[in-house]
Amino acid sequence: MSKTVHSFPAAGPPSHSGPTVRAIASDIAPTVADPDSSHAGYSRFVQRIRRRYTDVLTLLPLGAPVQSSMEICLQALLARQLETGAALRVLRQLVMERLVVLDCDADPAQQAPLAVVTHAMTDLAELALDLAVLESQKKLDALYGAPQRPSTLDGNDIAPTSARANLWVVGMGKLGARELNVSSDIDLIYVYDHDGETAGRADGRGKISNHEYFAHQVKAIYSLIGEVTEHGFVFRVDLALRPNGNSGPAALSLNALEEYFQSQGREWERFAWLKSRVVAPRKCLLDNSAQSLRGSVLPFVFRRYLDYNVFDALRILHRQIREHAAKRCAGHPERANDVKMSRGGIREIEFTVQLLQVVRGGQFPELRTRRTVDALQRLADAGLMPQETADALARAYDFLRRVEHRIQYLDDQQTHVLPTRDDDLAWIARTLAYDSCCPFLHELDAHRELVAGEFDRLLGGKPDCKGNCKPGNNRSSALPLDDLLQEPSAHWPEQFKARLLLWRQHPRVLALREDSSARLSQLVQRTAQWLNTDVVTEEAAIRLIDWIEPLLRRESYLALLLERPAVHERLLRLLGAAKWPARYLIQHPGVIDELASDEMLHERFNRDAFAAELQLRLASLQRTREDDEETCLNLLRRAHHAEVFRTLARDVEGALSVEEVADDLTGLAETILTVTSEWCWQRFKNAHRETPQFAIIAYGKLGGKELGYGGDLDIVFVYEDDDERAPEVYATFVRKIINWLTVKTGEGDLYEIDTALRPNGNSGLLVTSFAAYTRYQQQRGSNTAWTWEHQAMTRARFVLGSESLRQRFEDVRLGVITAPRDAALLRAQIVSMRDKVRAARPVKGGNFDVKHSAGGMVDAEFAVQFLVLSQAAQHPQLAFNVGNIALLLRSESCGLLPPGIGQCAAQAYRKLRSVQHRARLNEEPTQVTLPALQTEREHIQALWTAVFLS
Repeated sequence: MSKTVHSFPAAGPPSHSGPTVRAIASDIAPTVADPDSSHAGYSRFVQRIRRRYTDVLTLLPLGAPVQSSMEICLQALLARQLETGAALRVLRQLVMERLVVLDCDADPAQQAPLAVVTHAMTDLAELALDLAVLESQKKLDALYGAPQRPSTLDGNDIAPTSARANLWVVGMGKLGARELNVSSDIDLIYVYDHDGETAGRADGRGKISNHEYFAHQVKAIYSLIGEVTEHGFVFRVDLALRPNGNSGPAALSLNALEEYFQSQGREWERFAWLKSRVVAPRKCLLDNSAQSLRGSVLPFVFRRYLDYNVFDALRILHRQIREHAAKRCAGHPERANDVKMSRGGIREIEFTVQLLQVVRGGQFPELRTRRTVDALQRLADAGLMPQETADALARAYDFLRRVEHRIQYLDDQQTHVLPTRDDDLAWIARTLAYDSCCPFLHELDAHRELVAGEFDRLLGGKPDCKGNCKPGNNRSSALPLDDLLQEPSAHWPEQFKARLLLWRQHPRVLALREDSSARLSQLVQRTAQWLNTDVVTEEAAIRLIDWIEPLLRRESYLALLLERPAVHERLLRLLGAAKWPARYLIQHPGVIDELASDEMLHERFNRDAFAAELQLRLASLQRTREDDEETCLNLLRRAHHAEVFRTLARDVEGALSVEEVADDLTGLAETILTVTSEWCWQRFKNAHRETPQFAIIAYGKLGGKELGYGGDLDIVFVYEDDDERAPEVYATFVRKIINWLTVKTGEGDLYEIDTALRPNGNSGLLVTSFAAYTRYQQQRGSNTAWTWEHQAMTRARFVLGSESLRQRFEDVRLGVITAPRDAALLRAQIVSMRDKVRAARPVKGGNFDVKHSAGGMVDAEFAVQFLVLSQAAQHPQLAFNVGNIALLLRSESCGLLPPGIGQCAAQAYRKLRSVQHRARLNEEPTQVTLPALQTEREHIQALWTAVFLS
C-alpha cells in the first residue's frame, strides 16, 4: 500500500482570520495509513496499534479526525458487537494512529497544524464523556429514578416539579481550552445544579439523594473511560483539581461550589478555573442550561480590580513545581529535559499568559479566552505585551507542544521528558525537519531561554537572585514594619520620618495581615532608598504615604507597587509634581497600573482606538451575558478614568502643552458622548427606529475645545424626526443619556451635564426639534435668543449626529454669527454682561485673578465674541470656531485691531491659561499678587480698550 501525502498549511500559530480547524480538517486529502511509513511506523505505539487493530483501521473515515468522523467510526465499532467502553477505547487507538501519520509522515511544511491535533483529542474527550454520561444515566435511572430538582413554589402552594437535576462535566486545563495533548490525562470536576433526591423506581423504592446519585455516576463514568482494560483506556482521569482536592466529594452542587469559592478558594485555583469549560453532556451545551456555572466561576477567577496579589501565589506555585521537578531529577539528570515543567517549558508560557489574564481580566473582559495562543494575541492587542514578544512566545509554544507530542507518540506515555535513546531523539528531530539532533536541540534551547527570560522578567527577576539583585528590589532584606516604625533610619529625611511615625498606632496599619505588612515595609524602604539617592523628592514621598494610607485595606495596590518598581517610581514623580493627581488617584486608585507602560507618556488620545476598545469589551461581556446596565456604566467609567489619568501623567511630565491637554480631554468627552448615546439607544425600550435622529451641540469649554480636568459639559440636545412619538421618545432618551453620564456608581461618575443653554434655558424643553432650535436662534417669532446666547453661539460646535444635520447646524450658526447688528448696541450689551459677571466674582484686595479680574481671561473672551458677532459678516475667517487665540490673531490680520494688540493679547491669554491650569493641578488659588503677571494683564487691558473704548 503506497503512502499518500496530505496537503496542510504551514505549521505555526493559527491565524485569527484564517480557516477554522474543522475547515482545515475537511480539506485534508483521503488517506490510508501505510504500515511501512518511515516516520509514523517508527513509533512503538503505532506499531502496536497496527498489529492489534489492522482490520478496523479503515473504519475511521479518511482525513483528520473530527467529532463527526469519530461518531461514524464509533457506530461501526458498536455494530461489531463491542460494548460501549471497548468501542471508545478502540476508537482512541485509531484516532491516535491517524494523528501520528498526519503529524509526522508528511513533509514538515505540510504537517498537520498543532490545532488539528489538539482539537481532535478534545473532540474525542467530549464525545467519550457525553456518551459516558448518557450510558451511566440510563443505568442509574433504572436503579434510583432520575435526580429531581427541589419542589418549587407556585403561588401559595408547593408544587412538585418534574425537571431533572443536571450533572455538568467541567473540563479543566487543556481540555477546557481545547488544547489537549495526545497522551494527556483529562482534569475533570463534576458539578450538579440542584440538591434534592431521586424520583425512585416505579415501585416507590430506590430513592437516594442527588448527591449520592451523582457520586455513583462519577464512578460509572470513570469505569467507562478511565479504567484500563485489554484495549487500554480512553483517557486517564484526574479529579485532583476539585474543591478540597482528593479529600473532597467526587461531585458537588453548584451552591457548594459557590460557597467554596467565597470562603476557601485559593489563588492558584483561580488559574485552574481560568480555562474551565462544561464539556458534557452535549445537551446542556445546546440548551445553555450550564450558563449559571459560568456566573459563579467568572467572579472567582476575575476580580473587579487589578489584582496583583496573584503574583505571590504564582511564585509559590511555580517554586513548588520546580522543587518537585528538582526532586524528580535527583539521580536522574535526564529528567531535566522536560519540555513542559522544566525552566522555559510549556508551563511557563501558560503561567505568563494566565498571570496577565487573571490580574487584568476583571476590568478588561476582552482578555478572557482559554486558548494560550489566542490569549497571547489579545495581550499584545491590549498593549500588555509587545507584539514581537507575543509572536515569539507563540512560536515557542507551538514548537514545544509539537515536541511534546512526538515524545508521547513513541510509547503513549504521559511524559514530557526528551528520550535518552539516541535513535528516539533522532526520530523526533527528523519529524521536525532537522538533519540531526544538534540543530534540533539548539532550536529547543533557544525557545526555552526566551520563555524563561520572559517569565522571570514578568515575576520581577530570577527566583534565585541572592547577592546581586538590583538595589531597591531585594525583598529578603526588608525589615519588619514594626521594627521600621519603631526605629526609622537616621539617614532618612526628618519630615518623611515624622509622617511615618504616625503609623505606629494607626488602626489600618495595625490591622494589616502579615504578608501585607511585609509588602508595606518593602515599599517604605524602597521609597527611602530613592529619597537618599535623590531619585524622588521628600514631598513626593510624603504624598505617597498620604495616598496609600486610606487604601491599606485594599491590599492589591500594595502588591501592584511592589511588583512594579517602575510604576512605584513614576507614581512618586507624579505625586511630587502636583497635588490634584494625588486626589484623583485616591478616587480612582486602579488607574496607577497605566504607569506600567513605557510608551504611554509619548502617546496621545486616539478616539477611534478608544471607541473600538470599548466596543471590544462590551462584546466580550455580551458573550458571557454580563452586559447588564451597571456593568456597562462601570466599564465606561473605568475606561474614562484611565484615559484622563494618561493625559494627566503626560501633562505633569511636560509631554503636553495646555492646548494639547484640552484637545485630548475634549476628544475624550466627545467619544464618551458618542458611545454612551449608542449604548443607550441599543438598550432603549421605546426605540422606534434603528438609529436615532438626534444631535448634540456643545457649548462653552467643550464647544471651544478648552475642556479641563473635571470640567462639566455644556450641551444642547435637538432632534429631527417626523414620527408623532418623537417628542416623548427623545425626551426619555436624553434623560437616560444624562443619567448614564452623571449617576455615581462604585466606579464614580463621568461628567456633570449643564443644559442651561438650550432654548429658554432651564424653563425650556430638555430636547427640542431642530426646527424650533433654528427659529429660536434666528429670532423668528416672539420666543427668541438673547445676546448672551448669541455670544455662546460663537463657541457652539456640532459633536454628534448625522452629517446632513451637521451641515444644517453650521448654516444656522453662520446665520446667527453674521446677522446684521447695531455695533454700538451690541457693544453696550456685552459690556453690561461683563460688568454683571465681574460683580458676581469679586476679587478682594490687590490680587489679580487670572480669569475674572480686569485684564483677565474673561475680558479677552468677551472681546473675541464682540469681534466675531460684529465683524464675521464682513470677515468670514472670523466665523470659524478655531479658539480665542487663533481668532485674536485673525482679527489683527483683518485690521480690526491695532498692530501688535492681537498678537500680544493672544500670548497673554495663553500664559494666563497655563497659570490657571497649573494652579488647579496644584490646588492653589488662581489669584496672584501684583505685580505678578502685570505684563499679561496690560496686554489684555489694551485689547479691551481697543475693542470697547476706542
